[in-house]
Amino acid sequence: MTAPALNLLTDIPGLAVGHATDLRLGSGVTVVLFDTPVVAAVRISGGAPGTRDTALLDSDATLDRVDAIVLSGGSTFGLDAGGGVQAWLREQGRGQVFARMPIPLAPQAILFDLLNGGDKDWGRFPPYRELGYAAAREAAPGAFALGSVGAGTGATTATVKGGLGSASGVTASGHCVAALVAVNAVGSPLVGDGPHFWAAPFEQGAEFGGLGLPARFTPADLAPRLKGGAPSATTIGLVVTDAALSKAQAKRLAIMADDGLARAVLPAHAPNDGDTIFAAATSAKPGADLTALGHLATQVMARAIARGVHAATALPWAGAQPAWSDRFGG
Repeated sequence: MTAPALNLLTDIPGLAVGHATDLRLGSGVTVVLFDTPVVAAVRISGGAPGTRDTALLDSDATLDRVDAIVLSGGSTFGLDAGGGVQAWLREQGRGQVFARMPIPLAPQAILFDLLNGGDKDWGRFPPYRELGYAAAREAAPGAFALGSVGAGTGATTATVKGGLGSASGVTASGHCVAALVAVNAVGSPLVGDGPHFWAAPFEQGAEFGGLGLPARFTPADLAPRLKGGAPSATTIGLVVTDAALSKAQAKRLAIMADDGLARAVLPAHAPNDGDTIFAAATSAKPGADLTALGHLATQVMARAIARGVHAATALPWAGAQPAWSDRFGG
């Protein structure tokens, strides 16, 4: 596997990423915009998901292309973000035409960040529609921030602050696969008390510290580490490839990318989480082997999760969950 230039989702041509971050709220929104509609599918493995317009991605649904993917904090209040993204796309004349009316399609997943200490007293209407609009307006190709930004702003895990991560790679045939994920896990991305990441076998260079795995695993390392109280949490993200895929093939790619989540967070897919992974194909390059794409999707998703946690910073108030860098330095 070779590494693309940025090691980010935007190594795939034809898309842009935008964040809206509200540190006072302790939450935010991340949007992925596609220059032209793309084939998309979704895998929902958590027991308590929160989504918008994911039914249209089912294999037996008629539509097979979308204009954007939205990731948001705010639990179900955050589903308003999709409306803000849709409004911005409509202003740009984007959308698929139904009965002469262009309707932008922007499926969405949300994560639960309501107990992280931020100011959630927003009044009558939640702020997520405006945050979604702002994230879409700010979306651009090229480099973008990781860590406690966008949908990863208020994310936490069982052991350290969560965040927004991304990673990419290229198959032997030259097809790129990249991941973007907001890590708000009910479990832990770390082995035991850390600092080692479960995703360490997939690390490229020292993209999340270069520590590898511990020399051996103790029973304490393998014991479950869960968020206290009601363990409501969700890891949400997507993989994108420049390969040409059908909707059914995109679903298989999402399933194999979801395996990367399960390799980077322990436990994953719990009863009260909403783990959700989208997959999209720009179809710029035909001739890809789906198994090779999925193999790489597993790895880039695991790497993106570790990168998001490694890059995160604690929220700016007393009692906020410490970040990896706060606990282990560097």
